[in-house]
Amino acid sequence: MPAYEVGLMPATAPHVFPPSSTNMATKLPLMAARYSFIGFRDNPFRFWYHSSLKVAEQTPHLSAADEELSDYGSPAQIKRDLYAALQGVNRGIFGVPSAKKSEIGKLVELLESQNPTPEPTLCLEKVAGAWKLIFSTITILGSRRTKLGLRDFINLGDFVQSIDLAEGKAVNVIKFSARGLTLLSGQLTIEASFKTTSKSRVEIIYKKSIITPDQLMNVFRKNYDILLGIFNPEGWLEITYVDDSLRIGRDDKGNIFILERVE
Repeated sequence: MPAYEVGLMPATAPHVFPPSSTNMATKLPLMAARYSFIGFRDNPFRFWYHSSLKVAEQTPHLSAADEELSDYGSPAQIKRDLYAALQGVNRGIFGVPSAKKSEIGKLVELLESQNPTPEPTLCLEKVAGAWKLIFSTITILGSRRTKLGLRDFINLGDFVQSIDLAEGKAVNVIKFSARGLTLLSGQLTIEASFKTTSKSRVEIIYKKSIITPDQLMNVFRKNYDILLGIFNPEGWLEITYVDDSLRIGRDDKGNIFILERVE
C-alpha cells in the first residue's frame, strides 16, 4: 500500500489525495496526529490542520473561578445573593451550619474577586464613616456563651464601627440588653487606632474599652476578659472589598467580617 494511504504522504507528492476507497472520516484525524506538515504546497491537508489549530488557540479557556463567576453574574447580583444567604443567621455570631457557611464563603470570594477598590488604603475616604456588622465568622459558643449570659439572659444587639480618618481612630460599639433588669440596655465601647501597612492592609492597635452603664458592667465584670477577648480588634485587617454600601475584611486570625454602611 502506498505510504500516503496511511497518512504519511511524502513531501514530494504534489497535491495528491488518497484513493477514493479510503475512509477519509477515519484517516483525516490520523493524518493530523501523525504527519509533520511542511507546507500547503506539499500537503493540501496542512491548511485543514493549521486552521483547526488556530481556532483552538483563539478559543478562550475559562478558569473554574471564571466559570463560577459567570454563573452568578454581575457583582450586584452576587451582593443580592449574599444578602439572601445572610438572612436568618444572626450575623453568624452563634454559629451557622457548615453548608450555609460554605455558601457565604463562596459568595464572599466571588465578590472579593470583583473588588472595585483594589487599593483601599490609598482612598480611605471610601472606608471612613459608620458601618454595621451583618456577618462575621467570630462565634460565641459553648461555655463562653453560657458564662456571658447570652443563652437566655443577655441579648446581643447591633455591632457598629465608626472610622475617623482625621484622628486615625476606629470605635467599635457592641450593644446589649439584659432581661429581668427592667430591660437594662447598654454597650461595650472599644477604641483603637490604626495605621496603613500596605495598599490593602491596616494594623489595628487596641487603646481602651468601657461598658456602660455601670449596672451592665456589673453583669459582665466577672467574665470581662472573655468578652474583650471576643471583640478586641487588635491585629491586622485586610480590606478585601469595599464599595459605597458594603465592606469585607479578613483579619490575622482568619476571620471574615461583612459590614454595611449606615448613616
